[in-house]
Amino acid sequence: MKQRSSSSLKASYEDWLVNYGLSVSPFHMRWQTALFNRQFYNWGRWKPRFLYLWFSMGMVFGIAAMFGSVILLGKTLMQTLTQMLTEAPTAPNDRMLQVVVPGVNLPVSQLTYFFSAILISGVIHEVGHGVAAIREQVRFNGFGIFIFIVYPGAFVDLFTTHLQLISPVQQLRIFCAGVWHNFVLGVVSFMVLFLLPAFLFPFYYTGVGAFVTEVTEDSPANGPRGLFVGDIVTSLQDCPIYGVEDWNSCLGDLSQKSQIGYCINAATLQQLSFPARVYRRLDGTVECCSNNSLTDICFSYNTNLDSHRYACLPARKVIEASKVCRTNADCQKDFVPSFCVTPSLENQTRLIRVKHPPHMDMLFVGHPMHLQYTVSLSSFVPRHNFLSIDLPVVIETFCKYLISLSGALAVINAVPCFALDGQWILNSFLEATLSSLIVEKQNRELVGFLILLAGSTLLAANVALGLWMVTAR
Repeated sequence: MKQRSSSSLKASYEDWLVNYGLSVSPFHMRWQTALFNRQFYNWGRWKPRFLYLWFSMGMVFGIAAMFGSVILLGKTLMQTLTQMLTEAPTAPNDRMLQVVVPGVNLPVSQLTYFFSAILISGVIHEVGHGVAAIREQVRFNGFGIFIFIVYPGAFVDLFTTHLQLISPVQQLRIFCAGVWHNFVLGVVSFMVLFLLPAFLFPFYYTGVGAFVTEVTEDSPANGPRGLFVGDIVTSLQDCPIYGVEDWNSCLGDLSQKSQIGYCINAATLQQLSFPARVYRRLDGTVECCSNNSLTDICFSYNTNLDSHRYACLPARKVIEASKVCRTNADCQKDFVPSFCVTPSLENQTRLIRVKHPPHMDMLFVGHPMHLQYTVSLSSFVPRHNFLSIDLPVVIETFCKYLISLSGALAVINAVPCFALDGQWILNSFLEATLSSLIVEKQNRELVGFLILLAGSTLLAANVALGLWMVTAR
């Protein structure tokens, strides 16, 4: 009795899945429907001449992308191998392609952007295939969405027999349509990102500084004399800030360059300094202030006799209204004896003066990257208090994810590799170009198989080594 009821339940469950177009298997779930068929047919029959030119451009782009993707993957593989062999530090910005692992090199807070951009890029990709297929008189069976492990995607179901009956050039228009639409989506997203200040001009203005949108609780910039939401940062040290890009660039320069100094005349130096014990830290730098002091910092300077001296000074009094300098020669003015005093801090630590008028300047002591990681900013300043401070950041971030992920989807799908668009692009391309040179179809298929094997190996090597670089190192 129990066995019969369980079998009946299983059968009804399978019927329910079939009725709703659902398919469930380990690590994979997909949904297919014919609800959008009419819309696809409307798109595929809209302005046939325009669509012919549109997908012909896509065919040219797809063929070029197939060759370009191999070159790009080869270059990326060489960069990865060089880093592995030389033990060079990873420089993600120098590599156009890198493996993304949520929670490792992708912040958990950005997962919504990541998965949304993947899904939209996948849908636009498949819409390209579907519309191109209808334009070439190939029967369209349905559209669907799937989830593989946690990654979303889309697909279209085309009638295979019709695909095999059309010419190789027609096949190329269909197979190249996906990467072509991903490229167009990336270009459109880039244009929206580039023109965003103009689009939002009636509500937000730019070019006046970096607008603080969030300061984390554990941030060194948090506190009564720190940064607050709504502040506008205008400079870091002597580096002017007009937007978020300047903020990131200035912090990068400050972390790489040596600590800057401040001009102070000899009389003021003698008045402010007080005796303190001098000792060396483990990294070789010198400390001359009490460990309990929150306002004083040890400064080093050279006298006119080139002797190296240290003085414990109140940081704010030294820095306020002071000129920045590198040597004593930068401070000589009106024959008043002056010195260039430089904070004596640990190697990676910097004293940074952050201007955010009309408030008092914030004095930050620590690694510059701590500011970058714990303070969120926007280049857009709202013109009215009721406007969201996060909206421009959301649009900016989403556009950047669309550009990178749609572009990556175009590159990966163009690779001549088994089970990707590149396999069908390559096969149709060989049929269109080599049928007169290599008469035997079997020989053409052998050439295609060898190229696909090489392309699959190249892609697999990039993915495997890219994962190792991200996770193991």
